Amino acid sequence: MLQGFFQIAIILAILVAIVRFFGTYMARVFLGERTLLDPILTPIERIIYKLIGIRPQRDMTGWQYAKGVLYSNLVMFVLVYLIFMLQGILPLNPTELEAPSWDLALHTAISFVTNTNQQHYSGETTFSYASQMLALGYLMFTSAATGIAVAIAFIRGLTGRSMGNFYVDLTRSITRILLPISLVGGLVLLILGIPETLAGSAVATTLEGATQYIARGPVAHFEMIKELGENGGGFFGINSAHPFENPNGATNLIETITMLVIPAALIYTYGIFANNKKQGWLLFGMVFLIYAVLIVVAAIGEYQGNPLVNNRLGEIATNLEGKEVRFDWALTALWAVSTTGTMCGAVNGMHDSLMPPGGFTTLFNLFLQIVWGGQGTGTAYLFTFLILTVFLTGLMVGRTPELFGRKIEKREIILASVILLVHPIMILIPGAISISFADTMGLPEAETLAGITNPGFHGISQVIYEYASAAANNGSGFEGLADGTLWWNLTASISLLAGRYIPIIALLLLADSMYRKQPVPETTGTLRTDTGLFTSVTAGVILILGALTFFPVLALGPIAEAFQIAAGG
Repeated sequence: MLQGFFQIAIILAILVAIVRFFGTYMARVFLGERTLLDPILTPIERIIYKLIGIRPQRDMTGWQYAKGVLYSNLVMFVLVYLIFMLQGILPLNPTELEAPSWDLALHTAISFVTNTNQQHYSGETTFSYASQMLALGYLMFTSAATGIAVAIAFIRGLTGRSMGNFYVDLTRSITRILLPISLVGGLVLLILGIPETLAGSAVATTLEGATQYIARGPVAHFEMIKELGENGGGFFGINSAHPFENPNGATNLIETITMLVIPAALIYTYGIFANNKKQGWLLFGMVFLIYAVLIVVAAIGEYQGNPLVNNRLGEIATNLEGKEVRFDWALTALWAVSTTGTMCGAVNGMHDSLMPPGGFTTLFNLFLQIVWGGQGTGTAYLFTFLILTVFLTGLMVGRTPELFGRKIEKREIILASVILLVHPIMILIPGAISISFADTMGLPEAETLAGITNPGFHGISQVIYEYASAAANNGSGFEGLADGTLWWNLTASISLLAGRYIPIIALLLLADSMYRKQPVPETTGTLRTDTGLFTSVTAGVILILGALTFFPVLALGPIAEAFQIAAGG
């Protein structure tokens, strides 16, 4: 047990050590300050701006920035959808795969353009190398860069700066952050044993004399941007549990840190933009504490194992169902909490096999969206809670709610409410409809629509998890769900789109509204937001608003399942 927690502690220590340096680098990139890559990348970026007709110095309003996000993402979606549907006649298709069904192609294109990467398919048997590289790999860069750009625009507006230019932020996110790290990281993963080839499946003869086809492909670079961009969509069906995506402890360490580094460092970047590093560290500490507690809860649940099994064995047996032995219970629990906290969605073990504490923590992360949150957008959600906390505490103590000298008024609260209410609506309503058409308590006659394969409380978690993963732009799944159907492809697509673009539009309008307010001078009556007390209140607001919204679902899902197992059911 101690060894497992020691491994977790080392990874968390590495994360904390990286945050300051990487957060500073991202701040310098988006503040227009000089970096080491300027001599190489500045000329390249100028060429890109000329080709697409962009004037880098031209700032956008909130609406213009939002339109840039929507228009660019629409073009990306159409391009990728066409690649999918023409897959059968395109090159780089050594296994001669035909085009997927229209609804699966639709769901997949929407899923990847929204930085969700929810997969209702197995990559090695559904998509060609061309589709994986030119469509999915392309969106892994652009969708992640879109999230980073939105977060930076939101931070600018919140701290009194102009919104900037979406196309400039998108370009810099790729050229200065995602691409350099992916190139170096992909090479490292290749050295550590992850394949990178355009050859078809390897053919082997088994000991029984049968012929076995072993899928492979250009995996190393795909894997790196998958984790760095919080994409999560695996080249293979079992994702980072596959030995060709994550073969050993070294790759697991790199991939875990990689999925955490951008959303964690963005909080420090915010502190630099706000000229208040103390508040940045306080917010980082708050999120880190919640993250660490969730890891402990999940890890202990996996270490203690299943009481039903333990009673038969007469001793504690760790839960290894759905896990790779090379990662064991500790690193699987850490990954599960990290991938749902960062909205990455990659898995190195099956979440469907987690004990109820693990199922609780993964669902809890998907509901909150701030530990550490989606690529860029999670940081913006965190500051939305900060705005609500300022408003609530200001009312309680009789002070005018202000943040960075700008008053928080009706418009800002309405937009913040929209951001936070879209999420539960896109989870609970479709979840209730699916459950009503498929009885999760064991009656088989109603299972045809939703394809729920687990009975009882676990089945409820299975359905809610699918929509929570879609609405949170996470992409992971409890699995066991027959989700490659018209019903799931279309309903999940609605949650994907609404969960991504409605909050993004509201975030940008909120930031623009804050930027345009006339700042007022700070006085002795101004509520300070860089104190431990205020940060604790913010944590309370997050837990109350986030947790209580979904508490009935948690009670009917993992909590009820835990009591059921403990009772020997």
